Amino acid sequence: MPTYKITTLGCKVNQADSDQIAAGMRSACWQPAEDSETADVCIINTCTVTGKASMQSRQAIRRAMRAHPNAQILVTGCYAETDPDTVGAIVGRRGVVKQSQKPLIPAMLSGGDHAADCTTGSWAQATPLLAGARPTPFSSPRTRPFLKIQDGCDACCTYCIVPRARGRSRSMPATRVMEHLGMLADAGFHEVVLSGIHLGCWGHDLHPAATLFDLLKRIDKARPLERLRLSSIEPLELSGDIVRLAADSSCICPHFHIPLQSGDNQILRRMGRPYTSEQYRELVRLIHHLMPDAAIGADVLVGFPGESDRAFGHTCELIGNLPLSYLHVFPFSARPGTPAAKLPDQVKHDVIKQRSARIRMLGADLRQAFYRRFQNRTVNLLVETTRDRISGRQKGLSANYLPVLIEADDACQNTFMDVTITGVGETQLIGRPPRPAGINPIDCQPPTKRKDNHREQ
Repeated sequence: MPTYKITTLGCKVNQADSDQIAAGMRSACWQPAEDSETADVCIINTCTVTGKASMQSRQAIRRAMRAHPNAQILVTGCYAETDPDTVGAIVGRRGVVKQSQKPLIPAMLSGGDHAADCTTGSWAQATPLLAGARPTPFSSPRTRPFLKIQDGCDACCTYCIVPRARGRSRSMPATRVMEHLGMLADAGFHEVVLSGIHLGCWGHDLHPAATLFDLLKRIDKARPLERLRLSSIEPLELSGDIVRLAADSSCICPHFHIPLQSGDNQILRRMGRPYTSEQYRELVRLIHHLMPDAAIGADVLVGFPGESDRAFGHTCELIGNLPLSYLHVFPFSARPGTPAAKLPDQVKHDVIKQRSARIRMLGADLRQAFYRRFQNRTVNLLVETTRDRISGRQKGLSANYLPVLIEADDACQNTFMDVTITGVGETQLIGRPPRPAGINPIDCQPPTKRKDNHREQ
């Protein structure tokens, strides 16, 4: 069988796209190349959210060309969409696949009817890729696969190239979402991550229009699987109704990733962000009030043009006074083609570096404080299907996003297990399973689908 290798950069939506490409490749009788094996085809799914991401995408393309000198190279994703000339100069024009044509890559490689269409196509053609996408069985190297239910973005953040890279917001209809979730549950998955470029806009383009709250109510009632996790969601789109639903749900994970970007209102306005620091503060406090053990993460964009010491101080102060669990820190880098690249008062590189280091230290302190709260407490893990590479231990994730290492045998992979937290590291916790010498498989069977059995303890 011919072999393929997929390299994915960037967000969870890109990872979901790569999973679907891989499913199509396997259905077309391709097999993934082993780590040490040269592949017949290399697919690089690129990112361009920052200037650094574009550079990393170019590096990934060239690495693939060196490691697989005889392979056919196909490059897709956001960087290939926004800068096809640069990518084409590296791999040739026929190696650049339009974003909207990602699902056609297996047919292209197999010489199917769509083979000639993969380097062309508009966002109008992309709409049915979500609306008409029928679920197909697929395996995933992840214990928690990503299901893309929304793509594209209608926002106008001044630093962001994504609307140009992915087009307008498009949603997968609720019926299709439920079909996909059912298929994933039947395939043996116990948790799925709902993902989207602008997840909170799900349903706005459907007829009749719907909301993410409507979809989550439907999923929570049907409960097709044990856990449902939300990927990043914008502050004004994480409604109080969604928060209260999650607080009462035994299915929706108490974990929210809410982009902040800046704690200074003037900078937020320059970014084109439609909320204030006060609104963000109230949302985080509501979540913490209703779900004290919930994980709450934030994105922070450091060094945006015009960010003074005072503005940066507002960000530090806001973060320091909120019950956040972790931070994702992004130093600003001017992205050609965005309004922010032309704004005055660009912040010097060394200042951005210093401020980023300070925010990362603050984030590390928040993470440690969150982890320490669970010392000697019992948490319920979904044990992953691969061991931790460094320690060799089994690893699992709690509903509220606690990564825990445990000593256990492979029989417990992809099952739920209660463990007691006995140690706290920088990025992971240590847990003690019910039987320290090893786990009897009968102790860690997947739970039945009775709704009352799955509340996080």
